[in-house]
Amino acid sequence: MGDNWPSKNVKSPSVLLKIKKMTFLLVILFSSFYLFPLFDVSSEGSSSDLTQAVVIEEVVPEKENDETEVSTPNILPSETSTHEYIRTLKRVSAHLGTKRIELDLKDTFGEVKQFQNGPVELKVMYNSSPKVVQITPDHFNLTLEFLGVGTSDVTIRATDFDSGFYVDTKINIEVWTPNYWKMILSVIGGLGVFLLGMKYMSEGFQAVAGDRLRRMISTFTDNRFFAVLAGLVTTSIIQSSSVTTVMVVGFINSQIMTLSQGIGVIMGANIGTTVTGWILTIKIGDYGLPLLGICAFVYMFSKRDKIKFLFMALMGLGAVFFGLEIMSNGFSVLKDVPEFSRWMEAFSATSTFGVLKCALVGCLLTLIVQSSSATIGITISLAAIGVIDFPTAGALVLGENIGTTITALLASIGTSVNAKRAAVFHTLFNLFGVCWVTIIFLRFYLPFITSIVGINPETGQIANIKTGIALTHTVFNVTNTLVFLPFSGYFAGFLARIIPDRGGAVKKLNLTSLHPRLLETSSIAIERSRIEVLRMANGCVELTEWVKKISFSDTAEEELVNQAFRQEQVLDGLQDEIIEFMAELLSGNVSHDIAETARGQLRMADELESISDYLVTIMKSNLKLRQDNLAFPEAEKQAFLELHDMSASYLSMIRRCYSERKNGIELLTEVYSQGQNITHRVKTMRDKFLKYMSRERLDPLVIMAFNAQLNAYRRVREHAQNVAEAIVGIK
Repeated sequence: MGDNWPSKNVKSPSVLLKIKKMTFLLVILFSSFYLFPLFDVSSEGSSSDLTQAVVIEEVVPEKENDETEVSTPNILPSETSTHEYIRTLKRVSAHLGTKRIELDLKDTFGEVKQFQNGPVELKVMYNSSPKVVQITPDHFNLTLEFLGVGTSDVTIRATDFDSGFYVDTKINIEVWTPNYWKMILSVIGGLGVFLLGMKYMSEGFQAVAGDRLRRMISTFTDNRFFAVLAGLVTTSIIQSSSVTTVMVVGFINSQIMTLSQGIGVIMGANIGTTVTGWILTIKIGDYGLPLLGICAFVYMFSKRDKIKFLFMALMGLGAVFFGLEIMSNGFSVLKDVPEFSRWMEAFSATSTFGVLKCALVGCLLTLIVQSSSATIGITISLAAIGVIDFPTAGALVLGENIGTTITALLASIGTSVNAKRAAVFHTLFNLFGVCWVTIIFLRFYLPFITSIVGINPETGQIANIKTGIALTHTVFNVTNTLVFLPFSGYFAGFLARIIPDRGGAVKKLNLTSLHPRLLETSSIAIERSRIEVLRMANGCVELTEWVKKISFSDTAEEELVNQAFRQEQVLDGLQDEIIEFMAELLSGNVSHDIAETARGQLRMADELESISDYLVTIMKSNLKLRQDNLAFPEAEKQAFLELHDMSASYLSMIRRCYSERKNGIELLTEVYSQGQNITHRVKTMRDKFLKYMSRERLDPLVIMAFNAQLNAYRRVREHAQNVAEAIVGIK
């Protein structure tokens, strides 16, 4: 394969820098809409016959610049006074879609003594333009009809017919319509910042966890409870159940994990993903942006990896809350839009059918966004500002659990039957859970959650809706796991019946489990690639056994020869896919330790592929001799057999050390010792053969084959030693 593998598919630093700068500019661009007003009161519009969206408030003016006398509402004028009297200033904010409202001024004018006996006339005086409202007076009542977008100051004068006494009150009217374009950009920008924060937080925690996370990922047990724990902890750290389930599908496809173990890990991943909801309940609010900025400076200028990635995780946390704040501000306009209120009424979780409709919406939203964490963030944003109520939010969360399973289903395409069963289990597990929870959702489930969180006595609603949503998510997944965990073995049997093994599949090595989604989680990606490198080493060891059977027997089975050639081609393909996968990993933001490990794995993949090439060279040489009815002298043939066994043992020892993670100085001591024995045997064989040639006449093809095979065994030893040095970390 040559020595040029590091450059394959590796992006140049300048390109990466441009990508990072472009990402930063896009984040700033979208985030800037966070500062823009999301409703428009500057343009004209037409009214429509919709429900009300009006805010009315009273403000006592501190002072007035008019020529009239200023008084407080508590001081009534004398019966002989006829001068103007400024009452409380009323402010009315209405959506353009509101057809009309009734405004009662009895509290404003009714307490005036002069107005209590005789008839009172109300007069409307428009003090500013444009005229956005038509006001029709009726005794102490006003009917407001909204005509267009804008603001208007109106004075209402109440006059007593008998005495001529009058009292004025001012009304400030604002008619608005949402700026949907800015709202959409604000939500998109907030979602982008949120997802970017989740990525940085995940990568930072992974880098800090380091080897401990990788060791936990690689250690699975038949105990279903430990499998659940492994899935829970892994997903809590990487903040993505999709990545965990994709990893499980890959492990099962490679026969590293059984289906029963995978089922346990998937259950744990469903619990681990609920950690995101609890993170979002933290009351950081407006401190998200300062946290993001401070941690970004520490991250950029820190030299120590641990500190650098710790603050990277905190920077991600700040971005998560900043993005959530941007989304909340973007959605805040919707609560006063009559059209949206009417649309949401159709999806209100007030019945079992309504719960199912909301769950379907949550499922589709997660399918589109491809992140249950993001949809949980959107749900919490909508609920926190009152756009949706708690039952609707809880039903959306149920659907989001189903939507997140699509990633594992896609990753299972082209994998083994057990890997497909694991992906289908993930979907069925959440689907069955949603079905049985929906039956008890309104009558038992939500009241149970509400009883834990508490009720606000003023509103009669749940006390903390964010905590309620997070608890709804957690209780669902924990309860669902407790219900199905005792039956995980039966589930494996059930999946075997509905997804039978058709047979006829050819056993082969492939890298379909190196799914691009794994690149989002560097710790899992580096462990997954390590397993693929180990598969290459296993393939080389297996190839040495086949070459021995083919080369040192009187006849060679044609099928075994073809199998050996296919093995060499598969190892070539393995190297190509590992290089492509690792190049993509190295082009991302990974820690120094992971980068060093990745470069070591790239080197090992290259060396192992070269070993397979030389093993096939030995096999071809012997097949050529047999085809020409030639053979080595019996002594040389026996010497080659011993040399082959030494080389196979040497390679098996290195493979075993890599599998058992033995990478100390004792490994190199043993490697160098056995390597010297192989080198000594090669020199001894060459010297003896040269002496034999001086005594006996040999066919030139035999001499060429002897030299070619002797050189091949020497190169196998050299490449195997390079693999050992890469394991230890010698460059």
